[in-house]
Amino acid sequence: MNVKAILKGKGDKVVTIASKATVGEAAQVLKREGIGALVVSDGGDGVLGILSERDIVAGLGDVTRRERLLEAQVSALMTREVVTCSPADEVQKCMHLMTEHHIRHLPVMDGGAMVGLVSIGDIVKSRLEELENEAGFLRNIIAS
Repeated sequence: MNVKAILKGKGDKVVTIASKATVGEAAQVLKREGIGALVVSDGGDGVLGILSERDIVAGLGDVTRRERLLEAQVSALMTREVVTCSPADEVQKCMHLMTEHHIRHLPVMDGGAMVGLVSIGDIVKSRLEELENEAGFLRNIIAS
């Protein structure tokens, strides 16, 4: 299975936030949307960074920033080196990227434009479906 198939099933909605928004505003969006990360994009289609729950927790862990964290701009906490994937990438490649870079979200880029976002949950779900299909196929072969 590839990323395009995952997006076909889950949709291509990506929740973004402007780099000048505050961390407090970002936390409200994360809670309201029930998601773990926001793509930081000032225009809506490019990727400047990603702000994840982990980034916010890391900011809270820094005693020198803690009291002013909610008023800080998203750009101060976001992860700037964004790892991406393409619609044609296979699930196994995404799993490898996420493991290698210790990340949970991959923006999906096609020709320089963001066309979706896949999470570790999306990847695991698709891999489990693949394994269930393979097991069913093997059971049918054995039964016949």
